[in-house]
Amino acid sequence: MATLFSPSALFSNSTTTTTPTTARPPQTPPAAKTQLPFSSTKSPITTLASTLAATAAAAVLISSAPLPSLADPSFQIYYGTAASAANYGGYGGNSNKQDSAEYVYDVPQGWKERLVSKVEKGTNGTDSEFYNPKKRSEKEYLTFLSGFRQLAPKDVVLNNLALSDVDLQDLIASADKVSSEEKKDEKGQLYYNYEIDGVAAHSLISVTCANNKLYAHFVNAPTAEWNKDSDMLKHVHESFKTVNSS
Repeated sequence: MATLFSPSALFSNSTTTTTPTTARPPQTPPAAKTQLPFSSTKSPITTLASTLAATAAAAVLISSAPLPSLADPSFQIYYGTAASAANYGGYGGNSNKQDSAEYVYDVPQGWKERLVSKVEKGTNGTDSEFYNPKKRSEKEYLTFLSGFRQLAPKDVVLNNLALSDVDLQDLIASADKVSSEEKKDEKGQLYYNYEIDGVAAHSLISVTCANNKLYAHFVNAPTAEWNKDSDMLKHVHESFKTVNSS
């Protein structure tokens, strides 16, 4: 077996021929492998695919879940006293009238109350009114008349309401459709419900008799607002009822 040569052997005058052996440089130990942040039981590609699949599945669940409707309004209850003009001491809602309320209805959050004067109350019986500040003609209001113990026929009642309301007269005259129905509440109290579908506006009216008075609740909106807010306006219309009725 040949031995490693030394520098002196390379220049020796000896006639003996020796086959040199190439010296190997010192071997550097291999660098330690960097551990990747994946499970030792799965390859990086497999783990990445699993992560993407889980993300996609979560996105599907989120997209398929029903989103809360931003259009759904919240409401506050209005308590109306239907006080006569002589006893009308303030402008609608200045005090807590729940204990003496004769009727209630829901008001959409954000709507404003229009102050009703004594003169207006005494002439056409308007007791309360609220409107949408973004579109003042989208509104609800209530009128009442004393001395009524029961309702007349539906057509007669609507015509009599129109006599004291010029806007209602114009709406009925230009309406594409006027419908009416009778309903009774859980106590057997009778309500007339009217729907007037006009060219430029829409109106829902609920009329009933209680406490020797006739109450008429109106919900009016221009056609554009009706098309956009019909569900909310129907809720407002259906929320009207009398309380402490006799």
